[in-house]
Amino acid sequence: MAEIRAAAGEDAGAIAHVHVESWRTTYAGIVPEAYLASLNVAEREASWREWLTLDVDVFVAEVDGDVVGFVGGGAIREPVEEFDAELFAIYLLREAQRRGIGTALLRRLAVSLKARGFRSMVAWVLEDNSSGGFYSRSGAVRVASKEMEVGGVMLLVVAYGWVDLGMIGAGVW
Repeated sequence: MAEIRAAAGEDAGAIAHVHVESWRTTYAGIVPEAYLASLNVAEREASWREWLTLDVDVFVAEVDGDVVGFVGGGAIREPVEEFDAELFAIYLLREAQRRGIGTALLRRLAVSLKARGFRSMVAWVLEDNSSGGFYSRSGAVRVASKEMEVGGVMLLVVAYGWVDLGMIGAGVW
């Protein structure tokens, strides 16, 4: 099983690697191929170095000392109903998927956000992304949708919401 721990500045490169690789595998056929090919680990690493200094909760999953996934969240950036927190990103390398690691990351984030006083959470997800079932199985429901530009094309994104963070952290599902 994976070890889940708080991310540190020195994890920026590993997080960037997972971020780029998981985008390329997860969004192939959804996001323009040219955009996916243009993703750059060094640029993402610089962004993650900055992100890790902000007021966000970021956790990594390690297997045999290698980062294979991450999750990040914090205060909601754009109001959605009565939700107060947002899952900004959760990504796993393809070989780490379907092993319970994503669930462990989601639960760790929920516990952390709840400890900080947040009550509920949303996640914006590309509608054509096959991970929608993951969110539904974890107790989230679709609560909103909008269009978003990615790689020069407009794509539909849906917000999945959890009305009670405690339900995620308690493992009720």
